[in-house]
Amino acid sequence: MIYLYFIIIFIFSIYSYSLVDPNLTLINSPLWEYFRNYMVILGYHQRAISSIIYLVLVLIMFYFNFYFYKNYKKYNIIKLALFSGLVLIISYPFLSHDIFNYMFDAKILTFYHKNPYFYKALDFPKDSWLNFMHWTHRTYPYGPVFLPLTIIPSFLSFGKFILNFLFFKIFFFIFYYFSTYFLNKINKKYAIFFATNPLILIEGLVNCHNDLIAVFFGITGIYFLSRKYILSRILFLISAGIKYTTFPILFLTKKINSKINLVVLISIFLIILYMSFFIEIQPWYFLILFILFPYFKNNYYLINIFFAGLLFSYYPFIALGDWGMKSNIIIKHNIIIAFFVINFIFLFLYNFINIKKNAKT
Repeated sequence: MIYLYFIIIFIFSIYSYSLVDPNLTLINSPLWEYFRNYMVILGYHQRAISSIIYLVLVLIMFYFNFYFYKNYKKYNIIKLALFSGLVLIISYPFLSHDIFNYMFDAKILTFYHKNPYFYKALDFPKDSWLNFMHWTHRTYPYGPVFLPLTIIPSFLSFGKFILNFLFFKIFFFIFYYFSTYFLNKINKKYAIFFATNPLILIEGLVNCHNDLIAVFFGITGIYFLSRKYILSRILFLISAGIKYTTFPILFLTKKINSKINLVVLISIFLIILYMSFFIEIQPWYFLILFILFPYFKNNYYLINIFFAGLLFSYYPFIALGDWGMKSNIIIKHNIIIAFFVINFIFLFLYNFINIKKNAKT
């Protein structure tokens, strides 16, 4: 079963190049050009087929997530995370361009020796990376912690794009792997749910959103909460310094049933809700919720219906193109709302049935 799983995520890694930027040259090779051109035909000119492939692969990945969760005792979760991450290092961030912005922001500092809080990509018009970048008009929008971390892969690449891309992918893999490692020390079920969850794999390892880095520091902080209190608080502060949305975790306590922890959960959810209404609802916003899973009992996997809806919300863009078209955005919102309602009804019925069963016993 595990070999089939690795085959599926390998296929997903290859499929991710279906929306590769036609202007992007990873390596100067006829083989790369042949592969890229073939994937461009699939992603840009055979959108109906491409969208079906995407939906099927995501569904299969959710099935495996459920399977591994139910059979968590059979598998070495650390090895599972290691090989999963290594397979997805080769993937292309086909649903987001954020990683290219992370790379360029760090390049402004390490290569151009300027401050990305004051300089933007457009301030370097001769740079060839601008040919495939998006959001070139903005300055650095993240907390002060993430930038120093990204200096490491940027400095080691010496301004070379292919090395930048590879080192940044490895960079995200490392944080994914050690998130799994510390979760495994807390609870193996948490760890296997996290390591094989399609939302983590796609938004964290394929699309490489820095929310995953904030999640790592949050999870690690929870691990040390009952061991090294001050270190735990520092880790929570680092997490908030990467993504401000994690700020409420600074108030987490080690008591699982504490009302303060419930307030933290509600606060984070309200922040995500605010961002969804006043900015735009984005699937990767919800990665932050994985920090809090150690505080749930055993039913956190029940929100996978909603997580599936978040990933399915990419369907109109894959199938129809034009990420900014209003009609596509409306379809995206409708998909997310529909899956949220379905999940809510499912949770209500699930809890209602369980209450009745407990009453009979």
